[in-house]
Amino acid sequence: MADEFELDTDDLERRMDGAIHALRTELASLRTGRASSSMLEPIMVDAYGQMTPINQLGTINVPEPRMVTVNVWDKGMIGKVEKAIRESGLGINPQTNGPIIMLPIPELNEERRRELTKVAGNYAEHARVAIRNLRRDGMDQIKKAKADGLSEDDQKFWEAEVQELTDRFIKLVDQTLETKQAEIMQV
Repeated sequence: MADEFELDTDDLERRMDGAIHALRTELASLRTGRASSSMLEPIMVDAYGQMTPINQLGTINVPEPRMVTVNVWDKGMIGKVEKAIRESGLGINPQTNGPIIMLPIPELNEERRRELTKVAGNYAEHARVAIRNLRRDGMDQIKKAKADGLSEDDQKFWEAEVQELTDRFIKLVDQTLETKQAEIMQV
């Protein structure tokens, strides 16, 4: 049985890729001084008795480089959407104009830029931890197969495969973080 052992590296790679995707989504939500509709993606609004993504309650537009607008479809939800944006930690003060909530994006000061790079670093560390946990899962599968009679050469081969995959994705996390930090610090 152990002779036919084959670690599902495609599954490990798919799951590690999911960690990278989650990181990119989190980083997209960080404000860089430029308006972007993706910065509102993680905001959830308590609507109709459940937490709902903001983009399911209205149309999000970027009419100019320093302005994001949310055209709320249900007028009764305007207050809740405004409150969710205010409490999201984005540092944006929403202004209501009828059914439209305007979000002027203020210029970032140096201190706020440094804070945002630290937040980006925390997001990257969470992604690294997720990737290392997936590495551990792969290594556990190999150890189990070793106990079932996997040869030592095969064990070393599969461990090297998992480590190579892990190293590649950790490097990708670092590159993604570096790019985002440079974007945040750009004036």
